[in-house]
Parts: sequence; C-alpha cells; structure tokens
Amino acid sequence: MRVLNYLELADRLNRSGIGTAVDHQRAALSETDIEVETTPWQEGHPAWALGGNIAFNDPVFREFDIAHCNMIGPGSVAVAQHATQADVPLVLHAHVTREDFRDSFRGSNLIAPALGRYLQWFYSQADLVLCPSEYTKDILESYPVDAPIRPMTNGVDIDALAGHEDMREDYRGRYDLDGMVVFAVGNVFERKGLTTFCELAQETEHDFAWFGPYDAGPQASKTVKRWVNDPPENVTFTGWVEDIRGAFGAGDVYLFPTKAENQGIAVLEAMACGKAVVLSDIPVFREYYEDGHDCLICADEAEFRDALERLAENPELRERLGENARETAREHSLDRVGRRLAETYEELV
Repeated sequence: MRVLNYLELADRLNRSGIGTAVDHQRAALSETDIEVETTPWQEGHPAWALGGNIAFNDPVFREFDIAHCNMIGPGSVAVAQHATQADVPLVLHAHVTREDFRDSFRGSNLIAPALGRYLQWFYSQADLVLCPSEYTKDILESYPVDAPIRPMTNGVDIDALAGHEDMREDYRGRYDLDGMVVFAVGNVFERKGLTTFCELAQETEHDFAWFGPYDAGPQASKTVKRWVNDPPENVTFTGWVEDIRGAFGAGDVYLFPTKAENQGIAVLEAMACGKAVVLSDIPVFREYYEDGHDCLICADEAEFRDALERLAENPELRERLGENARETAREHSLDRVGRRLAETYEELV
C-alpha cells in the first residue's frame, strides 16, 4: 500500500510540535510494510507539477492509495479535493484547533473564531479525522466536524532521546544552570504558560530555563516580548538548541503550565527521559496521566509553587515520579503508533 503522508510548509514547521508529530508518523511507518510518499506533486513541487500539466498534459498528482494530510493550507485543500475526485480515502490529522491557536502569535485571538469555521469545513471533508486525544475529539465534535474522528497518540521517539544524560554538564555549563533546574521545552508562547513560568521563577530561588525558539519581532505577542526581553534574573530563554537532548539532560523538573494542549509531545519526551513532570490541570493531561503517580497536576499558581518546593525537598519523590513517567512514555512508543496507523489505513482501503 502506498500512502501519502503530507506536511505542507514542512520547512517552516520543522521546529514545531506538528513537525515532530509528522516525523514520528514517518518513523513509525518505516517499520511497517507501508510505502510512504511525502509529497503529492508529480514533480515534487506544486508549481512544477502545474507547469508540466499545462505544457505537456502531465498529471499533477502522484499515485497513492491513501492521502494523509497534516496541515490545513491550500496545498492540503488541493490534495483533499483530488482525493475526493479520485475516490482515494482521505485522512486529515487535526493538529490545529481554534482553542490551541489562541494566545500564540500577535492577533491570534482575533483570528481564532474565523479559523474555527474554516477548520469545521476543512476537517469535514475527511473519510477519517485523526487527532491526538479524546479531548481534541470533543473539541472537534463541538464545532461540529461532520466526519468520523479517532484519537491516536502522537507518540514519542524514545530512541532519539538516548544519551541525554551525557549532555548534562555541557548544557548546564553553557547556560549557567545549577541546582534543581526547572525547565520547559518548545516554542515560547503565552498559551504554553509563559507568564506563570516566569512568575513562579520570581517566587523561588531555583534556576529556570526555557529551551526553544521565540519571536521577539512584530509577530510576537506583547507578553512574549515583555518576558523574553526582560526576564527574571533566574530565567534563561535559550532560543533554538541544536540538540534537544541537551535540554532534557540539563533539566530536572519539567514545568508545563499550559492553558490548552492537544497532547504535548515534549511532556512525553520529558517522561521518556525519566524527569519529574509538573503539569497544568487541563482535560488532556487528566486523560493521559495520573496525578501523584507519573506527574503532579496543579490547578493554580499556588499549587505549582507548592509542587516545586515538594520536589526540591524530596529527591526520592522526583525519582519515583520519573520512573513511573518512563513507563507511561513506553505506552506511546512509535512501534505502537505504526501498528495503529497501518491498521487504520487497511481499514479505509
């Protein structure tokens, strides 16, 4: 079976959670009998394919048995329309929702309502919508999306994180980190709990580090520009790091006070590295994790502060949570993702 696994704007999304999720899909499928195409275009680029079609009446699209799109732009719309016309089963992966678009870029809250209406139309074209969680499924059904919706974990590439311990001293020295380091990984957005992260740092004496790119230019929100340009003394914003294993090596407690999330791949990565994880009390985390077993879940800033102090005073608690978190991460391994994707494709064909 030949499956198109398409990520529109892949070069711009390689530092995003969507890009990581698609990398996971492709790595997982590489261990199956599925043949994967990563571009739908006959000449590898839509302009070249269209030019060939105009000049020589060549086909625009390559041949595939299933179309699986991971973004929502015009290229994905074209693939969806082609799949419908060619009677090819169409899978649309809902990495983007109106709710998790809010509090990201400047103006995102103004755009979010219109985005919701567009997503309702776009996802409703699918033969099957995949999404990372039951929480996301509930969100999509509330729009409502008129297509079957199936939750499927984004998974975690455990093997790719091997050796993170060996990078601990290098990355702690590089960013002048000491003691119990509280850290986050990923793009710096207010939606991901930036203000709470910085305010908690102001209330403690621990070193805090956020490993990941940030935009302080015109697209950035006022909140992001405020914190990254004038952070608390004990907060480091590293920007892009070339090897994310260094972040998981340097940090001790993964803090993620996000406001909305469809799953949160970096949480699973921290768990796979055996880190104690402190999370906000939102539905998707209650769905996947257990407070006091593989993480600590906090409802407000006071609970976050208390959780950090408990972990600072009790290394055994950090170790126990980390070991249980490793077991949880194994439930999201890529071999399981590959099996579920292959089963899904077979079912549609």
